[in-house]
Amino acid sequence: MRLCTFRTAEGPAEGWPGRVDGDRIIRLDAPDLMSVLAQRGQAGDGAALRTAPAELPAAGAELLAPVPRPPSVRDFFAFERHIATARANRGAEVPAEWYEFPAFYFTNPAAVYGPGAEISYPAGTAMLDYELEVAAVIGADGQIGGFTIMNDWSARDIQRKEMRVGLGPAKAKDFATSLGPVLVTPDEFDGTHAVMTARVNGEERSRGDLADLHYSWADILAQAARNTVLRPGDVIGSGTVGTGSGAEHGKKLHPGDVVEL
Repeated sequence: MRLCTFRTAEGPAEGWPGRVDGDRIIRLDAPDLMSVLAQRGQAGDGAALRTAPAELPAAGAELLAPVPRPPSVRDFFAFERHIATARANRGAEVPAEWYEFPAFYFTNPAAVYGPGAEISYPAGTAMLDYELEVAAVIGADGQIGGFTIMNDWSARDIQRKEMRVGLGPAKAKDFATSLGPVLVTPDEFDGTHAVMTARVNGEERSRGDLADLHYSWADILAQAARNTVLRPGDVIGSGTVGTGSGAEHGKKLHPGDVVEL
């Protein structure tokens, strides 16, 4: 099943939860997608909106981030190739502790953007970058309710300074995270294998595979839930796949660039 949050010109700004069914979006009988996830996707159908998927915005339906305001966003660091390349660029090796447990940081749940949304170039940086990731969104009982694409936008020059202090990343990341376009439930996609690509202005920059995750989703969820509770709508990022950022290629983003993941 493919779930989404969408809005139309005559609907509320926060949108409605929906189910994508071929060329239609079926509005679900729930206040939001977090409620649908808490019910294991069992919300009843409401009205059907007929439209061609490639023409959703033009036809009057806009896809938002599946969970526009998640309770929390944890982003892990689970691809060895990415961390090895990033550390090597700074003349360092992968720390031994990385192999002991999956590490993550919290980012800003109030700065989530949907597919196609324009991201303001953040003040204070000259090194904006993308990060090609998959995100799991929590459903009922702390389990994965579905998977989507995630872009952990990053200000690399700010990030370097923050990491030298020993805290963060924080302001290097909290200005924007993109999610979408849809949330695919685990019965259709189990999150173990997928070709992951990134293009900037139509040029392919990154290509990796989700199968290269060093830690399983079970390991990642266990670490996220340790000594706490995961709630429906919580976002759990995989971290950046190998080759999945401009920093790995010595490139940065410029105002007006179009990034496709």
